[in-house]
Amino acid sequence: MTTALSAAALDQLFRTARTFSGFTSDALSDETLKALYELLKWGPTSVNCQPARYVFVRSPAAKQRLAAALAAGNLEKTLAAPVTVIVAEDTRFHEHLSRQFTAFDARAMFESNPALATETAFRNSSLQGAYLILAARALGLGCGPMSGFDAGKVNAEFFPDGRFRANFLCNLGYGDPAKVHPRGPRLDFSEVAQIL
Repeated sequence: MTTALSAAALDQLFRTARTFSGFTSDALSDETLKALYELLKWGPTSVNCQPARYVFVRSPAAKQRLAAALAAGNLEKTLAAPVTVIVAEDTRFHEHLSRQFTAFDARAMFESNPALATETAFRNSSLQGAYLILAARALGLGCGPMSGFDAGKVNAEFFPDGRFRANFLCNLGYGDPAKVHPRGPRLDFSEVAQIL
């Protein structure tokens, strides 16, 4: 991990990558979705907690279950996307920690502090959702992450037992360059960062 990626790779992941509102009609196979997970799972999380859970909503019937929770501006593009991923957090992620993190008993730390568990699940599932986006781009897929949805409705429909909670949604497919909005500017380093 001491060699910088090529300019082309950096472009694909960041500089020329876009948020897609539309996709080609090419389907995403089970193998592609599994390859996506096999790549994103290596992104770091605190105490290797890995709280994110993923529901790949692909069938028309599953898309209809999701439709009622979508903001009006996200409905058409989500129903048309090959796949929409519900990136959720497992509220009891710590039940797996004895297998994932062996340095000390981290499970007890979260069981005795529900506020810490909640904060950790949200923060780290958000990180894992970002890894999903980068992994998808690395595999040549386009992404359309969204927060325009009713999380309560998604949770009631897909996670009725309450263990998982929706964090955000992300449409996936092979991006259609004709269906991107003009790129918005980014803030300059001097506006967002300081070196102390």
